Amino acid sequence: MRSTASVFFGVVCLLVACAAGQQRPDERGCKDHPLFTRMPGYWIRSCTEKQFDSFNFVTGQGKTTAVEGHLWRINYLPQPNVTPKPSDIQVLRNFENAVKQIGGTVVYSAKGKETFRLARDGKEFWIQVDADWTGGHVLFIIEKEAMVQDVMGNADAFSKGLQATGHVTVEGIYFDTGKSVIKPESEQALGEIAKLLASDPALKLFVVGHTDSVGALEANMKLSQDRAEAVVQALVRGHGVAATRLKSFGNGPYAPVASNDSEEGRAKNRRVELVKQ
Repeated sequence: MRSTASVFFGVVCLLVACAAGQQRPDERGCKDHPLFTRMPGYWIRSCTEKQFDSFNFVTGQGKTTAVEGHLWRINYLPQPNVTPKPSDIQVLRNFENAVKQIGGTVVYSAKGKETFRLARDGKEFWIQVDADWTGGHVLFIIEKEAMVQDVMGNADAFSKGLQATGHVTVEGIYFDTGKSVIKPESEQALGEIAKLLASDPALKLFVVGHTDSVGALEANMKLSQDRAEAVVQALVRGHGVAATRLKSFGNGPYAPVASNDSEEGRAKNRRVELVKQ
């Protein structure tokens, strides 16, 4: 039987061997983000990925900007045999140069921290790197996007909203940015509108499109009209609703329900409403 002393000696030897150069594997399930390679001789200590979350990026002294979308958090450390350890400045300059090479810009830079913004392939990325004197650093990335609405209003809720105020916002109708083609994931919401109309044969509706205030007024007016008409056509052609019961109208940015000064507000303003005729 081995003595306690021999077991302790074996553990010490294992730790010494690790410190002498044994390569540490990445945490299970972790990998580099597609935008960046890692610093040579580094491993991933921990990581987090969330389909939709928010992160406060540092954008100035005492200032942060909350960005929502697909979130990655990756924590890197140098392997034990990496000597000397890269400084925090070396780590930050590597990421800064990499971001600039792919068309990004520096939003904020300070000791041990940099924030970047990148537009690429029609997507907007926000990136923050927090580095310390050990060479360790944490990479935060958000691919900015609006949340996919999973909870939809149903026909009964639409009916109650129309009775109470004469209009109701329809959650769950999606379009690509600047386009009027309805995305497939909108089908559930369209089905509930059709159910509402089927339950009340005398009901007639205006389908009203709204936009935020970003861009030219003329373009927003046309976009809101085109989106409203796309909803009408989807209900007529896909759900058998009589065309005489629906009329499209584009209201552009003229009826905001929130401030257009924030992304959260602009997202609320981009909507489709039903208005009782």
